[in-house]
Amino acid sequence: MPATHTSHLHLLLPFALPSAAAAPATFHRLAHPAFTRLIARARQIERSVGDDFQRTLPHERWLTRRFGLSPAPDVPGAAHASEANDSAPLAPYMLLADGGIPGDALWACVQPVHVRIARDHLVLIDPASLDLSAAEATALLEVARPLVEALEVRLEAPLPQRWYLSSAALGALAGASPLRASGHNIEIWLPHETRSGERSRAWMKLQNEVQMAWFEHPVNEAREARGLPAVNSLWFHAPGALRPVSQPFHQVCSDAPATRGLALAAQAGLHPAPLSFDARPAAPASTGNSTSTRTRPTTLIELDPFSTAYLAQDWDAWNHACTALERDWFAPALAALHSGQLDELGLTLCSDTGSVTLAITRGDLRRFWRRRPLASLFIE
Repeated sequence: MPATHTSHLHLLLPFALPSAAAAPATFHRLAHPAFTRLIARARQIERSVGDDFQRTLPHERWLTRRFGLSPAPDVPGAAHASEANDSAPLAPYMLLADGGIPGDALWACVQPVHVRIARDHLVLIDPASLDLSAAEATALLEVARPLVEALEVRLEAPLPQRWYLSSAALGALAGASPLRASGHNIEIWLPHETRSGERSRAWMKLQNEVQMAWFEHPVNEAREARGLPAVNSLWFHAPGALRPVSQPFHQVCSDAPATRGLALAAQAGLHPAPLSFDARPAAPASTGNSTSTRTRPTTLIELDPFSTAYLAQDWDAWNHACTALERDWFAPALAALHSGQLDELGLTLCSDTGSVTLAITRGDLRRFWRRRPLASLFIE
């Protein structure tokens, strides 16, 4: 059943912006009239340009800004706002979404991964490509848990594929998002002390203990026999402690643990990511206790059809995802703006380094003189 009137809808789209260099391989075959018109008539709200060496992803940084965990860029709406803050302390919120109780401890998320040996360096592969089953992850966790706890590190694993560690010895470490480091030489992305930049001996010891225990483990032997990559390392990221957050959205629809955890901490309504615009939940009644500057109900929907294709540089798959979004989201959203069913549509489009946030109302659609080309959004 189609949703009823939704006042404000904001779509967060990780990896929806290719780099300028990759653009000829992405958009040249696409027919996306609704998306093109939305972009052409939209107002730019924010543009955040990161760099190739930031350890967090732009959609993670956008979420931490919107929920009040980090400051906004110095010049909101500027063509090239500086984004010096590379922090996204999302692990405690991920733990909350996974059913854990973060308390006031400092937590880091740790995931079992595969690190591939290249000719002269090591490369992290996308954790999603491991296709690690819950049974396999549980078996590996049972071996790792006593080794971790023997080093006086607290381990919580409400889900076997995603663990959380807490220890004073690991408290000063900075880690990189696994999707930020995937496909690259891992040397610059490995955990390091935030003050000195040096590698942590405590983390290296823990990691080595687990790696040795997993070497020739029956789970890995069985995986290799099936032609699957072995689970041969751990990836550390998103360290932080749970802090109060603002409530920029009345409800949030997402499958990502960090986003879901932020919504829980903000006491916003929470739903899975819907399959289409017409399947989105109805707008909630305003309770009057939101700290958002908007008074009308606002819904955030995070959609992530692009990540796997973007990381693999599979632009055919990326194009298919964009075509599906045009059909299921952009065309219906454009029609809803025209009809008045939707008051405002927000779009945050992210690359692997930066993001652009746009807003479109029914009135904006009548501003025919606005003709922003899609290429103007690309992050160099």
